[in-house]
Amino acid sequence: MKTAFCALLATGLAAPAIADTSATVTAATDHVFLGISQTENNPTLQASLDYLADSGVYVGAWAANVDYGEDGKLEIDGYLGHRVALNSSLQLDYGITYFSYHRGSTSSTINYPEIFSYFAYAWGGGESELNLWYAWDYSGTGARHTIIEIAHSWLLTEHQRLRLSADSSTSLDGDKYTWEGADKSYQHVRLAWLTTWQGFNIEVAAETTNLNSYLTDERVVAAISRTFVW
Repeated sequence: MKTAFCALLATGLAAPAIADTSATVTAATDHVFLGISQTENNPTLQASLDYLADSGVYVGAWAANVDYGEDGKLEIDGYLGHRVALNSSLQLDYGITYFSYHRGSTSSTINYPEIFSYFAYAWGGGESELNLWYAWDYSGTGARHTIIEIAHSWLLTEHQRLRLSADSSTSLDGDKYTWEGADKSYQHVRLAWLTTWQGFNIEVAAETTNLNSYLTDERVVAAISRTFVW
């Protein structure tokens, strides 16, 4: 299951643009989150609508097709957050997301809220990140769940970046939720190349996990998005 957005500070695909209102449309060869396909290895179309206030407070909604069988074919998430510069190099982004699933006979049973915090530190070697998520009712199971991600981005040219990330997802209540068998946690590594062309954002990423499933096999995913600002 998807548990949170990709780090807003890192990808820009789900993040509010630095403007009052923005909308982003994304098409990708697969909807992969934390190394797990959310669409049975099939393509995805995603869209978001965001409002960012001068204070750094933002609110938005994000939608995408998924394939969870009876648990839903459509995901719609709402989020509220605050982005603030702690100093000239360190930026903090924190808030809450509510995940909801639709078009399945049991969709509403896996809805849940989650809080997040993202830290980004810009320095001579690029930008380093520490991103954290916590849910107290993960996928409606009542399990407490955490994700921790570390990442670094290198600026290759004015319009190209390379981002390497590693994350660990952990169930704090193994009697309520686990992954394969009795596994309470798993790890995921991702290397992404990001660029812009003619107003489009393009990303090609290779990723893998230590899970053993056709939904978590090593893969390369390509995505293209366009953001409209007004």
